[in-house]
Amino acid sequence: MIRSISAATTLLLAPLNAMAEDAAPPLPSQLAALAGCWQGEGTVMGKPVSIELTARPVAMNAILSVDAESRATTDATDRHSAHLVFGSVPASTGASERIVGYWADSFGGAFTSTGEGQTRATGFEITYPYSDADFVNRWHVSGRQMTWNIVARQKDGAETPFAHYLFEQHPCPSSAAER
Repeated sequence: MIRSISAATTLLLAPLNAMAEDAAPPLPSQLAALAGCWQGEGTVMGKPVSIELTARPVAMNAILSVDAESRATTDATDRHSAHLVFGSVPASTGASERIVGYWADSFGGAFTSTGEGQTRATGFEITYPYSDADFVNRWHVSGRQMTWNIVARQKDGAETPFAHYLFEQHPCPSSAAER
């Protein structure tokens, strides 16, 4: 009986041991550079906006969670928020890492998308496919400044600007840091 319990326990714990050994590596530097709180300005479809972004590692530093809140500068009731999740798939030595992600925003579930992309020297690019166009997001961090550009790529490959943001890093409010 004791031997049966011991064998059952070993079988039950084996997947947990394998999962602990197979834990994802930490975020690549291009994703980790986004961690913190950012404030900025930009344009969305030509409309000026102010934007705040909070990014933090989650899931034992394997995933980056990003929350963005924007508001049109000419109409405080014209607001938008997005929740983005990024992770990486390690590549062979010297190659850029594949980035995977998920986009959800205040337009609701019908406008969610999973994306794929690559790390770059000082940032990363990720593309979210939609029925009318692919939305290519290009992130670039340099010290305490960050840019986030979004273009709509048509099926023929033509790109049109969709959004552009320029951020400065700021200390996180205590409530954001405690999450």
